[in-house]
Amino acid sequence: MTESNEAAGSGEAIAHGTSRTRGDTHTLHWTLPLPHPVEEVWAAVATPEGLPGWLAAADVFEPRLGGAVTLRWLNASDAAAATHSGHVTAWDPDVVAEYTVDLHGRCRFHLEPAGTGRTALRFTNEMVGDDSLRRDCLAGWHQHFEYLADALAGRPVDWSTWSAERFRELRRSYD
Repeated sequence: MTESNEAAGSGEAIAHGTSRTRGDTHTLHWTLPLPHPVEEVWAAVATPEGLPGWLAAADVFEPRLGGAVTLRWLNASDAAAATHSGHVTAWDPDVVAEYTVDLHGRCRFHLEPAGTGRTALRFTNEMVGDDSLRRDCLAGWHQHFEYLADALAGRPVDWSTWSAERFRELRRSYD
């Protein structure tokens, strides 16, 4: 596993996400410039083959509006606690993939071409919880986006070597 925090091949660090809170609902947001074509980024964020390289196993994945989704995080020792189900709540191939799952709420990936062979990925996560969970999610998504950059560069995560060290470092940076 690479512990890089640079966008794949871009030499740019993954920028910190931002958040907005209303009551106990948090909206987290990132814009990631990726030096890969939309088709490659789409395959990573919207297919059961691409998701395990940076995010989670897609044990159930029906690629259509209303389709079922079950994501299982691969960095947890308790598979039952790491498995979260929901539905595809927006689907426009090569443009928008949105999953709403029980733990993480609404997770929206919006892809736009950003020049030849480049993609702007706009990610939004709307979730409910306390401020500590908000910061945990900011750090967690940040780390997963580092993994996404590595996976797109041909270096998917080796989940067997995962440790919480990088997450803890990122979590401190979101305090």
